[in-house]
Amino acid sequence: MRNLVSAIQNRDAGALARIAGDGPRPVERGVHEDVERLVDALFSNLKQVFPASVSTAWRNPNDEAAAKRQWIAAFAENGIHNKQQLSAGMKLARASGSPFLPSPGQFIEWCKEGEHRAAGLPSDEQLYEMFRLYCRDRGIYDSSEEYPWESPACFHMVTAVYNQMRSFNLSDAECRKRLADEQRKMSRRIESGEIIPPPRKQIPHLHIPLSNDKGLDRIAEIRRKHGLRN
Repeated sequence: MRNLVSAIQNRDAGALARIAGDGPRPVERGVHEDVERLVDALFSNLKQVFPASVSTAWRNPNDEAAAKRQWIAAFAENGIHNKQQLSAGMKLARASGSPFLPSPGQFIEWCKEGEHRAAGLPSDEQLYEMFRLYCRDRGIYDSSEEYPWESPACFHMVTAVYNQMRSFNLSDAECRKRLADEQRKMSRRIESGEIIPPPRKQIPHLHIPLSNDKGLDRIAEIRRKHGLRN
């Protein structure tokens, strides 16, 4: 009851939503503390880049505190947890030219796009377009390795999802999601210093026919193994 009265007095919409059971749960202390420290520093930078935020979205400390909780939860849910990612996002934020504060989702997209650029990878949308073109033109080439890939990373990401699509009959939306997953995994591999191997055409396995005698022996062996009569 005391929390409810305090939330009403402070006009804390986030707290009221949580009390009603409709809002996000508070971030557990100790679990996302690193993310919280990053967001504290980030908000100082955002105020400089988006001056309108001070007079609109963050008019008072309660508004800013509620916003921080939302951003912390969004970052934790989307794997944004280090300075490099935030730096990549801020680079695109500064280039946006808007005086108005982005949503957490928009900033997360900037972080991901900037991270991909830093790793020499395409954006999610560019990767999806590569995937569509590969699906369309795959039959023109004798093998996936002969397709004109932009980079070894693109080869591995696109062919991985293409094979999954064929194996599991994935929808377009499912392919998009898996491409984004492959993009994140590839970005981490490159950041860790891994050298992504280029496409290498597989040597086909040749079938060497058995001689007549060996063939008969093989048939007899199979019959004995399964208890079949001659």
